[in-house]
Amino acid sequence: MTLEQLIGPEALAPALRASSKKQLLQELAARAADRFNLDAREVFEALMDRERLGPTAMGRGVAIPHARLKAAPRIMGYFARLEKGVDFDAADGAPVDLVFLLLAPEDAGADHLRALARVSRLLRDEGRCAKLRSTQDANALYAILVETLTTDAA
Repeated sequence: MTLEQLIGPEALAPALRASSKKQLLQELAARAADRFNLDAREVFEALMDRERLGPTAMGRGVAIPHARLKAAPRIMGYFARLEKGVDFDAADGAPVDLVFLLLAPEDAGADHLRALARVSRLLRDEGRCAKLRSTQDANALYAILVETLTTDAA
């Protein structure tokens, strides 16, 4: 699964403001719901339910909140670069400033896990994360997200 299949250039926020994890998830839920024609409350509640199982922060300022939704027609992504990091209960204690939201149909099964692994590999790349942090230009962010590096595996 490629990043282009998960996220389009219109599904990102280059300079999102949030003061807490809850506010961040509410804002992402609202934006993703608007973009993908979903119910914002349902998206937010699904994200919060998943966070109660354990934080989706990966460390080093990165989080991949994700949820399965009955109404999701396919696996979809939404990326946000925060103006200022927020506490996301990361194991390393680092505030999160790069967030890749993943929404999947309830029956996505292994495809959801593959998409999660793909995004995780992408955001473990410190060089790519540095590039993402260095710009607020939406087109540049999208290009950085979807660029294929020789170490990337689909």
